Amino acid sequence: MRATARIRATADGRGGTALPLLAGEGPLALRRTRGVGAEAGVMLVGAMSAPLGGDHLTVEAAVGPGAHLALGSAAATLALPGRGGEPARYDVRLTLEEGASVRWQPEPLVSVRGSELRVRTTVRLDPTARLLLREEQVLGRWGEAPGLLRSRLTVTRGGQPLLDQDLACGPGAPGGWDGPAGLAGHRAVGQLLVVDPEFTERPAAAGMLGEFATVTPLAGPAVLVTALAPDALALRALLDAAREAYAW
Repeated sequence: MRATARIRATADGRGGTALPLLAGEGPLALRRTRGVGAEAGVMLVGAMSAPLGGDHLTVEAAVGPGAHLALGSAAATLALPGRGGEPARYDVRLTLEEGASVRWQPEPLVSVRGSELRVRTTVRLDPTARLLLREEQVLGRWGEAPGLLRSRLTVTRGGQPLLDQDLACGPGAPGGWDGPAGLAGHRAVGQLLVVDPEFTERPAAAGMLGEFATVTPLAGPAVLVTALAPDALALRALLDAAREAYAW
C-alpha cells in the first residue's frame, strides 16, 4: 500500500494560520485541532494498521512565510511484519519558509518483532524559520525482541547541511548497536532537535541531561538532545525536560 498525507499551512493575514490543504490517504487521516496562539494544529490519526511490510507511507507538510504549524499523532505507530518479508517505508518531509515554525511531535514508533521499517525524515528550513522535532523509537513491545529499524534524519537550513544522521537497531543492524557503545541494553531511544535563530546570540552549552541524555549544540542556531531510556515513559520524561529547557 502507498499512502500520502499532505498539509499546506499559510498565514491567514489576521495573525493566525490557515490550512488550505489538508488531505490524507489510506491509514493517514488528518484532523485539525486547536493550536496555541498563531499556530494551526493538525493531528495524524491512524485509520488502519500500518505500516505493514511492503507499505510506503509519506507525510508532507509545507509551511509558508509567517505560518505556524503544530503537528502530532494520536497514537503510537506500530511497525508490523508483512506477508512477503519486504521492508516498510515511512517518509516525513517538512518545508519551512521565511518566518515559519513547525512543532513535529508524534507519538512513539514501536518496532515489532519480525518487522523491518526504514524511516526517512527530511527537513528544509529557511534561515529565519524555527523547528521543534521529536523522535521516539521503542524496540519491541513489552517483553518482545525488536524488528529491524533503520532511521535517517536530514536537515538543511538555507540550503546548507545542519544535521544528517543514521540509526540502525535490531536483527540485521550493524554489529554493536546494542553494546556498551550503542544502546547499552536500553529499549527506547529518542531525540529532540530545536532550531531557533535566537541560538545565534545565545547558543546552548554542551552537557548532560540526566545519566543517559546528551545536549549537543550544532554548527548553526540549533541544539540536539539525544536520550536513551528503559521504556517509552522514561524517554518521554527526558525529552519533555529538554523541550522545557530549549524550545520556545
